[in-house]
This record gives sequence, structure tokens and C-alpha cells, in this order.
Amino acid sequence: MAALKDEVKLFIVQALACFDTPTQVAKAVKEEFGLDVLRQQVACYDPNCYVGRNLSAKWRTVFNDTRAKFRDEVAEIPIASRAFRLRALGRMAHQAENMRNIALAVQVIEQAAKEVGDVYVNKHKAETNDQPPTPVQITIGVKDAAKRDDSAA
Repeated sequence: MAALKDEVKLFIVQALACFDTPTQVAKAVKEEFGLDVLRQQVACYDPNCYVGRNLSAKWRTVFNDTRAKFRDEVAEIPIASRAFRLRALGRMAHQAENMRNIALAVQVIEQAAKEVGDVYVNKHKAETNDQPPTPVQITIGVKDAAKRDDSAA
């Protein structure tokens, strides 16, 4: 394993604290710094993993502080959080653009716009009418098809 500069280590620890997988972080390090890092080496910077159990106190503190900040901003379940979904959509849009798949990139950007615009969020807007809704009575009748209808004879 190659020795990493503190700048790269900080990037890795913060990305792992934000629930990115070691594979995602390794790709991000390649894009950001131009370094090839194995996902196994990246996993060593996650104190919640077995391989990261010997992580230094400095990086453990950075990880825990970043994770706390991230959890304050997002829900406990990452996919239920708008911030997590927008981050994933951003990665997808970037990947679609790199593949020169403009149609897919546009769809992902549209999805992100809907996400920000509360289209898929369970928020109800208050009605502006001051009048309560009018109740409607519905009557349902059941007719036995096995019995002969004598009124039609």
C-alpha cells in the first residue's frame, strides 16, 4: 500500500463518514487526486470496520465528527434523506455526462429538480379555502344475481 498524504486521508475519512462505500471512495480519490487506491486500503480508514479497528485517534475523531455532522443533516436511514438522494443523483448525472449519455443526464437532472421541488416529499400544502369541504353521501346496493328479478317480467 502506498503512503497517502494527509489531504488524501482526510478526503477518504470524510467520504466514509458520509456512508460512501470503499469502492466509491477509491473511484473518487482517483478522480480527485489521480491516485490509484485499493478499496481494501480505503476500508482501513473506517473505524466501524474490522480492518479499521487500529485507526489513529486523530482520524477516528475526524470520522466521528464528520459522521455526527452528516447525521444532523440527514435522516438515520440515508436513502430516506433528501441530501443522500441528491448526492447520489449528482454522481449519476456526472457519470451519465462522462458517458456522453445526454438523455440519461437530463432525466437525472429532472429527477433532482423534482426532489428539490418537493414533488416526492410527503408535505401537504394548506388549503386556502376558508370553507370546510362539503360532505357527500354514497349509497351502495348489492343485488343477488342468482335470484330471478320478477319486476322485469
